[in-house]
Amino acid sequence: MENLRPRLNFGNKVQVVKLRKRKSELYSKEDGTSPLSDGELWSRLVVFSVVFRLMNCFLVQSSFVPDEYWQSLEVSHRMVFNYGYLTWEWKAGIRGFIYPLFFAVIYKILHVINYDLVHLLIWLPRILQALFAAFADVKFFFLLRTLESPDVAKWTFFCHMVSWFSWFCCTRTLTNSAETTLTCLALVYFPLPGSTKHSSSVYLSLVAVAVLVRPTALIVWFPLVLLHFYQEENKLRLVTHSLLPIGAVALVISTVIDCIFYEKWTLVQFNFVKFNVFHGVADFYGAHPWHWYLSQGLAVLLGPHLPLFVHGCCLAARKYKTLLAAIVWTVAVYSCLPHKEFRFLYPLLPFCMIFCGMSLAHLGAWRRPAALLLLVTNLSAALYTGLVHQRGTLDAMSHVRALCDVTSTPPPDVLFLMPCHSTPYYSHVHCPMKMRFLECPPDLGEEGYVDEADQFYVDPLHWLRTSFPYKSSLPTHLVLFDVLEEEISVFLQGNKFVRTAEIFHTHFPEGRVGGSIFIYERH
Repeated sequence: MENLRPRLNFGNKVQVVKLRKRKSELYSKEDGTSPLSDGELWSRLVVFSVVFRLMNCFLVQSSFVPDEYWQSLEVSHRMVFNYGYLTWEWKAGIRGFIYPLFFAVIYKILHVINYDLVHLLIWLPRILQALFAAFADVKFFFLLRTLESPDVAKWTFFCHMVSWFSWFCCTRTLTNSAETTLTCLALVYFPLPGSTKHSSSVYLSLVAVAVLVRPTALIVWFPLVLLHFYQEENKLRLVTHSLLPIGAVALVISTVIDCIFYEKWTLVQFNFVKFNVFHGVADFYGAHPWHWYLSQGLAVLLGPHLPLFVHGCCLAARKYKTLLAAIVWTVAVYSCLPHKEFRFLYPLLPFCMIFCGMSLAHLGAWRRPAALLLLVTNLSAALYTGLVHQRGTLDAMSHVRALCDVTSTPPPDVLFLMPCHSTPYYSHVHCPMKMRFLECPPDLGEEGYVDEADQFYVDPLHWLRTSFPYKSSLPTHLVLFDVLEEEISVFLQGNKFVRTAEIFHTHFPEGRVGGSIFIYERH
């Protein structure tokens, strides 16, 4: 990578020394006694980031999307404790075991030392995710110091840390969260203009891991790697010493791990493309218009940062054209796919924050009021979405978990009459209690296929009567959203089900998802 570094003559070296001295002065303590050394700055930033992300972790007590559990913790729980439920994706071989394996190792250690308490199974993976995010925060700040002046670096880091969407997602056990953290770390070692710590082998290794965790990470990094290849003087060395070896090792490790846990030859990356692109299985979970990311997705992802991002693009489009090209490319590619979600754009957030920081730093006298407004609006959104909105499905599992200690006859038998995968499952209960939910695997070619959840919602009363023709087959507990209660009230009263809990879920009920969750028990 030496050939990418600018060659400096003596005069340039003098200027660099002066610039570094100026940066050191700007990072001095306010009383002017002595500047902060890199070591002091590093230690202070580590403490701040760790404390901040741990607070972040514990102040996010809501659910986001089912993949947060069903592609990570549920799989890990089954790997270690040999009971649980795997969705159709794991039966079809389109998901890799590398990400769940990380949590499975933690679960196995807890199991071996006989300390596999359910609260540790829930929170320890999230705490580790938070620490990983904190490490990326620190590395990102020191990258900013090499790219920009201390002032711009400070305001960019501020934008990064106050982002409500980052707060909402970064400590969750989503593959998107790990993908974003790995992307942020890889960016530190990518040869951006002005970067002094770039390393092809390091950033490509991090990209490879991100792709193994979530294959769509390749979309974000394709234009960046391509541009690096174009600018690299020794292209053959880059390919033979970095690209090919790292890609081959990553593919071999991934394939070996997947073959072990699938117990058959499985190439997950090929299956992922086959099902989601050629068979269009992702469309089963909803389709959106092509402009959805432009009209809604980016606005939600950036939130109050959006005006700063637009302004920053005008200021730094030429300097950071590489990052801007990656943003445009990724949004364009995802816009061509029918199924769209906010979290798919999450790995772009560190790129966007660089433009936001440039904007905020150039607002002059207005930047402090703008920063205060940014903090208040983001904090409000972060606390509401983390502590209030969509928390009922997690709170309901606390009530279900209490049934593990029930020794009555018949034993607990819980039926979730909700849209499929609305709640986490055995990873949040941790006992082999009988549970069942309405399943919704996609149509894989079966003529006239209708999933169980859709069959139920066509005529809930009929489905219940035909599924449970005898009282002896009835579940002991039902978990449902309040919008369903009136429709099945005859069934509830006729079979002596009594409401035992009402749990708040959201202020914005929509369709099959109600504002509250009811738990009924049969007497």
